[in-house]
Amino acid sequence: MPLRRNIRGSKLSIGALRLLRSARIAHLATADAVGQPLVIPICFVFDGNYFYSPIDEKPKRIAPRKLKRLRNIEKNPRVSLVIDRWDEDWRKLAYILVTGKARVVLSGQRHRKAVSLLRRKYRQYRSMAIDQRPMIVIRPLVVKVWGNL
Repeated sequence: MPLRRNIRGSKLSIGALRLLRSARIAHLATADAVGQPLVIPICFVFDGNYFYSPIDEKPKRIAPRKLKRLRNIEKNPRVSLVIDRWDEDWRKLAYILVTGKARVVLSGQRHRKAVSLLRRKYRQYRSMAIDQRPMIVIRPLVVKVWGNL
């Protein structure tokens, strides 16, 4: 299968890129300073180099900047991200596992780019003020692809 895109030395197939573009959800794993893990579902977008996930306006129990995932990233920027495809026909199963470093941005060029890409992908974000909220940026270091892509 032809290879199209590099992520820090990892070549992604057209099938892997198709899964990254079409997937509506990923699972983000963070850990705090002592290694206690947290895994949550997220909305995301991939620009070919970085993954972005907003802290959006879905209901939250605490202020956005006090969310556990953001506190974890501040103390321990190492994260994992899983983008997968499930099907009852197990011959169609696939996933992409990204290990990388995350940071939170509040403004700037990367933040604006992420907002634009996310609004294109998710219509719900077109009416949300994600441009005024924190954005998680993940720089992939290792990418593993498995399954039928």
